[in-house]
Amino acid sequence: MTRSDRSVRILSYTILSVLIVVMIFPFLWMAFSSFKSTAEIYSQSYFPENPIIDNYQEIFNSSLFLRWLMNSAIIAIVTTISVLFFDSLVGFTLAKYQFPGKKIIFALIISTLMIPTEMLVIPWYIMSSRFGWLDSYWGIMFPGMMSAFGVFLMRQFMDSVPDDLLDAARIDGMSEFGIFVKITLPLVKPALATLAIFNFIGDWNAFLWPLIVSSTPKMYTLPVGLAYFSSENLMRWEMIMTGSTVSTIPLIIVFLIFQKHIVKGIALTGLKG
Repeated sequence: MTRSDRSVRILSYTILSVLIVVMIFPFLWMAFSSFKSTAEIYSQSYFPENPIIDNYQEIFNSSLFLRWLMNSAIIAIVTTISVLFFDSLVGFTLAKYQFPGKKIIFALIISTLMIPTEMLVIPWYIMSSRFGWLDSYWGIMFPGMMSAFGVFLMRQFMDSVPDDLLDAARIDGMSEFGIFVKITLPLVKPALATLAIFNFIGDWNAFLWPLIVSSTPKMYTLPVGLAYFSSENLMRWEMIMTGSTVSTIPLIIVFLIFQKHIVKGIALTGLKG
């Protein structure tokens, strides 16, 4: 390694280290603030001088926080499973079968990505009202049961699965659904992991639609519940920081579990034609 290469590497690591500190500082400040008392939250100290866990006990004992956490978990998990199954099934169909209008159908699916969510809220609400889905899990979940981005991602990955491998399975007598489940899906695990984490994070952080379709606090998701909780605790920043810290923990856990597959999936996505 030459001296110039060593200098470039040192400079790169220095810049990356500074950016990492800048990015994680708000999260660390939020986490440390959750262990401060009401009096200490306004102090100049970064770390809590007398750490307490009373904030966590209060937030779980005196609010619907556990219910909001459960609502978000149910909605995010169910919709993610639905997206993984249906989007990969549609992607497999578009990638491996020939039928009239296939390109038009794919183009129409991709074109929905250009429609802002705000334009769909009114049709969703009318549909939910007519079918009696307001203030229910299904009413919150149904817009996210499939994803145009997921169809695009899975179609691109499944297009690279060798057709000869699928033909060999057909010769052996395997059904089309068996080929999809037992052969194709294991070969696109990075794409499935990438789609799972993106969809889970999106549904976990969703705010606008759950706010509109939910009319009672017991059906609030965590982001909506946090906004409601913050309005009731305007001057108690330590409680707001505690609730925000708890809401980020599941996302961190999911990311750490799927990190390897996510990075590989994103890297491979850039190689697909």
